[in-house]
Amino acid sequence: MTTLADPRPGGRPRDLRRVAALTADLAARDVRGIVLAYVDTAGVGRVKTVPTARLEAAVSRGVGMSPVFDTFLADDSIVTTDVLGSPDGDLRLYPDLDQLVVLAGQPGWAWAPVDRITQEGARHPGCARTFLRRILADAAGQHGLTVKAAVEVEWAVGLGSAPAGEFRPAVSGPAYGAIRQVELSDYTADLLAAFAAQDVEVEQLHPEYAAGQFEVSVSALDPVAAADRSVLVRQTIRAVAQRHGLRVSFAPAVYAEGVGNGGHLHLSCWRDGVNLHAGGDRRYGMTAEAESFVAGVLARLPALMAITSPSPASYLRLRPSQWAGVFTAWGRETREAALRVITGTVGHQEQDANLEVKPVDLAANPYLAIGCVIAAGLDGMTAARDLPEEITGDPVRYGMQEAAALGVRRLPVSLSQAVEDFRGDQVLRDALGPVLADAVTAVRLGEAAAVVGLDDAQVAAAYRWTY
Repeated sequence: MTTLADPRPGGRPRDLRRVAALTADLAARDVRGIVLAYVDTAGVGRVKTVPTARLEAAVSRGVGMSPVFDTFLADDSIVTTDVLGSPDGDLRLYPDLDQLVVLAGQPGWAWAPVDRITQEGARHPGCARTFLRRILADAAGQHGLTVKAAVEVEWAVGLGSAPAGEFRPAVSGPAYGAIRQVELSDYTADLLAAFAAQDVEVEQLHPEYAAGQFEVSVSALDPVAAADRSVLVRQTIRAVAQRHGLRVSFAPAVYAEGVGNGGHLHLSCWRDGVNLHAGGDRRYGMTAEAESFVAGVLARLPALMAITSPSPASYLRLRPSQWAGVFTAWGRETREAALRVITGTVGHQEQDANLEVKPVDLAANPYLAIGCVIAAGLDGMTAARDLPEEITGDPVRYGMQEAAALGVRRLPVSLSQAVEDFRGDQVLRDALGPVLADAVTAVRLGEAAAVVGLDDAQVAAAYRWTY
């Protein structure tokens, strides 16, 4: 389990009691440095590192880092809000020792996610990890719920020898093909070994559809741990690839055309150990509360896109008939629907039933994406929102009148449009709080402005190696 308590000046007492022994163990394993990791508003992973001998100091006093990164864009330019984006101030990064792991793909290093608080010991309102913990506290306090989550990771594997800025697939062969698995057999075997050494439980690892594309699915965890794991999985994929002379991209669109990289979310709501998405008397075994949760997410999908598809490159991926889920629709095992209800195999429904949210990619900050989707679902539960009729097949087949009757409409086709929907959604803005909501708006508008005048190929190239 993840540490669910906020850090405080002087460190979490439990961490302080064990950090000396942990430091000695890391040193005995020849770990020389600790990567302190978080994800900024733009979805870019940021880090500071400390020598292993300084871990105790990091746990007790935190490590300084400017709050300005809350309004960094993906190209490292800076936008501002009324409270963020200036050179003033400092924050403290506190590592979560429950999630610290020795990095199998980076000998000599360990890794830990961080929480950020002010120097005075208050929660930093821009900390996405803290935000997600708060949403989970709301789920428990208001609805008696716990949530399980997982993030699928898709990535494109390219040749490290390619000219600067270019992507050249490292494998050939058909989608999902045996040829691809054979050609990168050594890389993927080392990747599985690294995941096992880091206690990352892999459910599937396979070639995917697009050029050079692979996907890994991992087991569900509590949502904070699931977001942490998404960051760790990508760190591991990149590190192992580099040791094989490969280069990887998690960008939503490596090329301007074709299928891109997704980061689909899987969520299920539980109460007293019972999965609300199975064993109920509503459609496909859902309980009434599970249906309302799905309905809440469905109702807020256009605004959620500013969180889950936050890059101009995201909208190169979000095209009809590419299994990206670009219409406000749900269906059982319908991969063109934005929300896919998964019931699980006979005999395993109680553990496996969940909701998949498809218009999500890995430019998204996973803490913000998971937290906002849960907040939308909880609002649906509170309102006892009804879930409309499901769809089957590809939504593009519906005529205008039939689509309108089913409530099927196109999701935003640009980041600017998604921001406008987000600005009008008080539920999501209230969930994030004014500081974080304004940071999301400013960063998204900054990203949109940064690509004005660029064609699709230039947009893809601009973000190809950012994520």
